[in-house]
Amino acid sequence: MRVDRKLWTVAAVCVAVVAGATGCSKGEEKAADPFTGLTADAIADKAVETTKGATAFRMHGKGNTDGEDVSVDFSVDDKGNCKGSMQAAKGGKADIVGTGGTTYMKGDDAFWKSTGGDEGASAEESGAMSALLKGRWLKMPSEAGAEGPGAFCDLKQIVKDMDEETPRKGMTREADADVDGRSAAVLSKKDTAKGETVTFYVAKDAAKPYILRVVTTGGKDPGTVDLGDFDKPVTAAAPPADQTVDMAELMKGAS
Repeated sequence: MRVDRKLWTVAAVCVAVVAGATGCSKGEEKAADPFTGLTADAIADKAVETTKGATAFRMHGKGNTDGEDVSVDFSVDDKGNCKGSMQAAKGGKADIVGTGGTTYMKGDDAFWKSTGGDEGASAEESGAMSALLKGRWLKMPSEAGAEGPGAFCDLKQIVKDMDEETPRKGMTREADADVDGRSAAVLSKKDTAKGETVTFYVAKDAAKPYILRVVTTGGKDPGTVDLGDFDKPVTAAAPPADQTVDMAELMKGAS
């Protein structure tokens, strides 16, 4: 159940105006470009720093890791709260809730059969795990910096990975576009060695130029992810104890 942190590096779009800003109807002037005088690299730096400072956001999109498609949709804040869902590469869906240093995952039958047990587990072992967890939440500790479902609740690690993975040198500014009704500056970077192009869209907002969308085409990890609901608190509640299975207890039993 490895979480593809590179899923975050991905995006694509069209053309519009920031909601609430000056319109583009006949006779009206376009809103001023908040990035006038800045290079594409400088805009990228500004966007990354602004997004890193968000206290919460939602991420949703699709990516490819190790040749298999994965999709996620989750919200996370800086207090360790998160909730959302993920679609497994080999089928099935799981809901995720994290709060108080613990992450809970509830998958459907297809999800546990395709991901359950250790790597290389037999169909019988995966089936047994699916039966044990049917309709129940798997309780897991949310360890800082760890991979797995707990990574969804680690905003600090997510923005750290974002900082390290986002190209900020040799960017090119393309024609502006639209992301869900918000005007965005479009920046791209082609990596010939990796055979991939990363394009991301930055809100044309002088105060908060957040990254709104990232698209990676070609290479080993193509995909698209959108970011939104910036600084919106995440409300997450742990499921009832009688509906959970403690992973630590499972591990003890296995050993």
